Amino acid sequence: MKTTNLGKAGPVVSTIGLGCMGMSGMYGPADRAESIATIHAALDAGITLLDTGDFYGMGHNEMLISEALKDRRREDVVLSVKFGALRGPDGVWSGYDSRPAAIRNFLAYSLQRLGTDHIDIYRPSRLDPAVPIEETMGALADLVKAGYIRHIGLSEVGSETIRRAAAVHPIVDLQIEYSLISRGIEDDILPTCRALGIPVTAYGVLSRGLISGHWRKGAANGGDFRAFSPRFQDGNVDTNLALVEALRRVADEKGATVAQLAIAWVAAQGVDIVPLVGARRRDRLAEALGAQKIVLSAADLAAIEAALPRDAAAGERYPVAMLAHMDSEKRT
Repeated sequence: MKTTNLGKAGPVVSTIGLGCMGMSGMYGPADRAESIATIHAALDAGITLLDTGDFYGMGHNEMLISEALKDRRREDVVLSVKFGALRGPDGVWSGYDSRPAAIRNFLAYSLQRLGTDHIDIYRPSRLDPAVPIEETMGALADLVKAGYIRHIGLSEVGSETIRRAAAVHPIVDLQIEYSLISRGIEDDILPTCRALGIPVTAYGVLSRGLISGHWRKGAANGGDFRAFSPRFQDGNVDTNLALVEALRRVADEKGATVAQLAIAWVAAQGVDIVPLVGARRRDRLAEALGAQKIVLSAADLAAIEAALPRDAAAGERYPVAMLAHMDSEKRT
């Protein structure tokens, strides 16, 4: 497993990370034992970066990770945690809170659930419009000084917010969706990150399974986020699956799976981009790891672009109500 530095002062991490959200019900029921076995398999394969959020399963995901790591060396793992999303007992989302007092509260609970005395990368999950980013960053900087967190990251914010945050404290990475069918960051956000020396940890590299080559129309149930995601809806899903089949033809010629080609494409966009794969089963993890063996030539990249051009996907990446909370989606 190759490694890379997240920024000049950031941690050394594997060049592929494991996103653990799907192990806590966001995509329907998950098998606890298989989830833990998948985390173990990832660590055994050399993956060091584990990504979670304190609101994934209302703390379930952090406790799952804690259980998986109880017999592992803490120093071998880089824990990346998002905070700030508010949910009710019915699971309904109700905004974001990045006030300093709230941050300290969120962190205290995460440290307890994870069974650790520090978090390696701590980040607000979204921009809280009621709190200046400088105030949030100041509170996080104090927690770095206190030793409770090692580094500060950002998630789904736009260029202006990135620049303002970086002026307060070094940012080790921006976590944001980036895939063959979600390429909006290429216009402004990615150039801003590169100008500031901030790497990207890319989630959604398979667009929640849509471009994995395994998704079948109608597979999402009521407890699955994809049941409400625009790109999986009637009127959009057929268009998007046709794009996947075009990508499959390129993958077949390359001797790869669709998922491997999609992950390799993200990795090929720069050494400062670390794909996060959301595997929650060992077989899917093994497939994703195979992407690291794929070297894409200029001809390969052109063929991929022809099969799945930018902006060819039908539907937005999130429902409109959720996009309204995303600073990264604001257009100036």
